[in-house]
Amino acid sequence: MELKKIIAIIRSGLLKDVEKRLKKVGVSGLTVTRVKGYGEDKAIWAKDWLGEHARIEIFADKTKADAIAAAIMEVAHTGEHGDGIICILPVEKIFRIRTKSEVKPDEI
Repeated sequence: MELKKIIAIIRSGLLKDVEKRLKKVGVSGLTVTRVKGYGEDKAIWAKDWLGEHARIEIFADKTKADAIAAAIMEVAHTGEHGDGIICILPVEKIFRIRTKSEVKPDEI
């Protein structure tokens, strides 16, 4: 098994709905961070142009990565600038600090 890391930056207001969908598609764990930044949709009225978004990070088996990305897109898509981005990255290794051991892909 090969692991992937899915990173999504989405509108903060859609986070709860995305979380619900991810549970339905079998995502057993994720990390959410509140972030600020800009891309296509600059917050031109803000002092520094930065808008607030949510960053979701998920480790998953390679075979599930595209389905997870599709689920996020389905819920987070509004068709407007600022909907966000999703990227899928390879993962070489994961270590569990508690046990000081390498996590096997089937443990994710």
